[in-house]
Amino acid sequence: MKKFRLLAPGPTPVPPEVLLAMAEPVIHHRTPEFEALFAETRRRLQWLFQTDQDVLILAASGTGAMEGAVVNACSPGDRVLVIRGGKFGERWAEICQAYGLTVIPLEIPYGQAVDPADVAVLLRHDPRIAAVFATHSETSTGVLHDLEALAAIVKQTPALLVVDAITSLGVVDLPMDAWGVDVVVGASQKALMLPPGLAFAALSERAWAAAERARLPRYYLNFLTERRTQAKNQAAWTPAISLVAGLKAALGLLQAEGLPAIFARHERLARATRAGVTALGLTLFAEQPSPAVTAVKAPDGIDGEAIVRTLRDRHGISIAGGQGSMAGKIFRIATLGYADPYDVLTGIAALEFTLAELGYPVRLGDGLRAAQEVLQK
Repeated sequence: MKKFRLLAPGPTPVPPEVLLAMAEPVIHHRTPEFEALFAETRRRLQWLFQTDQDVLILAASGTGAMEGAVVNACSPGDRVLVIRGGKFGERWAEICQAYGLTVIPLEIPYGQAVDPADVAVLLRHDPRIAAVFATHSETSTGVLHDLEALAAIVKQTPALLVVDAITSLGVVDLPMDAWGVDVVVGASQKALMLPPGLAFAALSERAWAAAERARLPRYYLNFLTERRTQAKNQAAWTPAISLVAGLKAALGLLQAEGLPAIFARHERLARATRAGVTALGLTLFAEQPSPAVTAVKAPDGIDGEAIVRTLRDRHGISIAGGQGSMAGKIFRIATLGYADPYDVLTGIAALEFTLAELGYPVRLGDGLRAAQEVLQK
């Protein structure tokens, strides 16, 4: 018998309490019972986003919230600055281009973090830029960008700061209101410990004013419609009822832990993972690693995809490989959401077996010991 473990950066494992909440009988979404569920869940989301603004709940993937952010913030012909440092920064550009916006790309080599000063220069040189699209934790490269510094720069200009926080929300500190971030989007299948299917969007007052002016086509993802409807604790369209019930339960678990403890737990697990892989002679890929996912360079002569396959097929552990130009060159181990020290230790131990099976000279126990030393402190 093989027990399967999920150490990928989405979807992530779901706690039993959340599974049980989703297994409750489905209720009708136009009833007082659902309104009470929706109201409490929305309040808990404001706590997670650290905002006084409405947080919209959408029946969509995270990409749906990203597209919604574009069409509600922009109008035809707008010039937008897109920070392209990985597959998800590139996704921002692809969505903007699909709607005919003029994309000014800021190209960041994979594995590197954006220099906020470069953003400041571009905004100074082009005051017509309507929005800056950024990724907080770039899942494809394991890089954590300095969002606080970016926000401090962008809020001094007329441009909106629109952030993909899908992998960072509930992992690292992101006080939306305090930092002055204009749009934050998230999704259910990461640190929120739910199956895929829900997306979230929170907008500042500046962003809501832009949404009133925006002229790109929108229907299902019209945030103004959603805001009016969700103010009545209803969804504009049929909501993912069971996922909303699970979300309430998941947010209850997170609130019981508390934001400082959540952030400290993720950082501790990530440090242990980094220590484990570097003790095996491997090299981290990200220059500013995210606590959500550790990206590791595959050893010379070993295909990163072979590491992913061997971990999955022989050892029952799902991690992620590289994306785009990094396919086969890196692998990624996640430590977000419903994760604890024993997930890290199991993952490092299985990685040691995998590397040995693929012919890499590894001394069993070196990585495990290094991870244990971090976790013991």
